[in-house]
Amino acid sequence: MKTAKNKMPAKALGTGLEAAPWVLMSPLPRALGVRLVSLTKKRVVAEMRVGAVHINRSGRVGGGALMAFADVMGACGTVANLPRGYRTGTLESKTNFFRAGEGPVIRAVSIPLHIGRTTMVWQTTIRNSDGKVAAVVTQTQIVIPRSAE
Repeated sequence: MKTAKNKMPAKALGTGLEAAPWVLMSPLPRALGVRLVSLTKKRVVAEMRVGAVHINRSGRVGGGALMAFADVMGACGTVANLPRGYRTGTLESKTNFFRAGEGPVIRAVSIPLHIGRTTMVWQTTIRNSDGKVAAVVTQTQIVIPRSAE
């Protein structure tokens, strides 16, 4: 997966459904243990096995881990819908926590609320192993030409 100087392969920097899974294979999602379940342009489903790295001092999945999980989910959906020659980044993210995150596995489903020319908005619902909603994250992704710096 890695190339010279620890860079992602060129395929990972592409756009569309072929490139989108690479978002979840980049270093942070891999460190978190995120595993892609299914991917379409209108829905991304992934799981994260809960381990010691996710746990806060009260023995539950930390809010930052839930937010990071949701962020990569929305990015994956955005990349799946990006036009060729464009890139993305998170502009805004808002999280509502409903209950503590608990494993052994949590599942996230991301759906687009808006797929536009310059922005995309994704909503990610994270559920605990018992099916109860732990958090809902809404994030806005910018869509900009790759050549723009």
